[in-house]
Amino acid sequence: MEDTIAAISTSSGAGAISIIRISGPESINIINKIFSHDLTNAKSHTIHYGHIISNNEIIDEVLVSIMRSPKTFTTEDTIEINCHGGYATTNKVLELVLKNGARLAEPGEFTKRAFLNGRIDLLEAESVMDLIDSKTEASRKLSISGLTGNISNKIESLREELIKIISNIEVNIDYPEYEDINVVTNEEILPKVKELKEKIETILSDSDTGKIINNGIDVGIIGKPNVGKSSLLNTLLGEDKAIVTDIEGTTRDIVTGSITLDGILLNFIDTAGIRETNDLVESLGIEKSKDIISKCDLVILLLDNSKELSNEDKYLIDLIKDKKHIIIVNKTDLPTKLNKDNLDTIEISIKENIGIDKLKNKIKELFHLEEIKTSDMTYLSSARSIALLTEAKNKLEEVLNNIELDTPVDIIEIDLKECWNLLGEIIGKTYTDELLDELFQRFCLGK
Repeated sequence: MEDTIAAISTSSGAGAISIIRISGPESINIINKIFSHDLTNAKSHTIHYGHIISNNEIIDEVLVSIMRSPKTFTTEDTIEINCHGGYATTNKVLELVLKNGARLAEPGEFTKRAFLNGRIDLLEAESVMDLIDSKTEASRKLSISGLTGNISNKIESLREELIKIISNIEVNIDYPEYEDINVVTNEEILPKVKELKEKIETILSDSDTGKIINNGIDVGIIGKPNVGKSSLLNTLLGEDKAIVTDIEGTTRDIVTGSITLDGILLNFIDTAGIRETNDLVESLGIEKSKDIISKCDLVILLLDNSKELSNEDKYLIDLIKDKKHIIIVNKTDLPTKLNKDNLDTIEISIKENIGIDKLKNKIKELFHLEEIKTSDMTYLSSARSIALLTEAKNKLEEVLNNIELDTPVDIIEIDLKECWNLLGEIIGKTYTDELLDELFQRFCLGK
């Protein structure tokens, strides 16, 4: 990180203002080459009015912010050029910055430098991108909680409790000749490990809520052809997203759309009607529908109130029995032929716009959305961190099993150290270059 990087930090396209960010040891020298005023002795965290100049030609009228190390996002000297928005002007200013000694930053490289320089940890870095991607108020609050280090503190606290156990074991191993030190036994370790495992399980349980807040709830809408799936999607979205006809098999591919319910994103997926068919294209759509069922957080099955329960309906009811699901009886404005015995259903009429609120209230109930609104938002939400914490929990389960088998304490220490390292990976105390490259590549340029 000896070089100086630069990138456009605002969205591309026409706009009032664009910001070009420069970070690194040569930041101030570079701006001095192209700015109308010398900023060598300028105070940190000040803003300066002037012009970007090239070969005595004024390129743009700008405001330049100067922020000196270490009190910056990257902890390096940082310059931000506030120029007029638009492709030509912004790109010309960036071109001059690059010509005078900066390198174009890679995606996420500013945040990567903030991490490598100890300004933030990995969970906080992920929260930066989550904040940029936030689509709801709840996901914004979750990202801010991550940025403030609340969940990082929980993980660090677990590591501190583990290292106390590990260090006591090592003292016993390294200094067996001292009679006045406390001898660490399996019986002494057991309650501490159990307590740690319970704390991790609580965080993992809460992480399901974190995933819902961050990614929303994926809702698959399934049923036989012409039962009202596309009409339901259109009604929920408030727009004609899916084609609706009386012809069976109209929907042959996946149609999606999203709404916000109590601050949580609902990602609806309208699937092809599931039935026996010889049509190749429709068959492919039906296979996609079955795949969607396995991956969704919630499945909504539509049944037709005006028709008797068919074998295909029974097949779908059996298909979703182990999934979180809602069974909807549509077309209640027509004479009833459907036998609903032993089925927990919600009755609606999409045509008459009756019962849609009952469906939304059922979704709120199933996912406890009212509780999420008032929660403290201290959750893990990324697949990476949840997977690592799950591994750490599994390691503690191995420790508990080994204690039951009366395994020597120095062998148990190995698994405890592995658990400690896994927790360290979550917040970036330990990491690989490959992990950092993969993580920060999903960031936008300039962040």
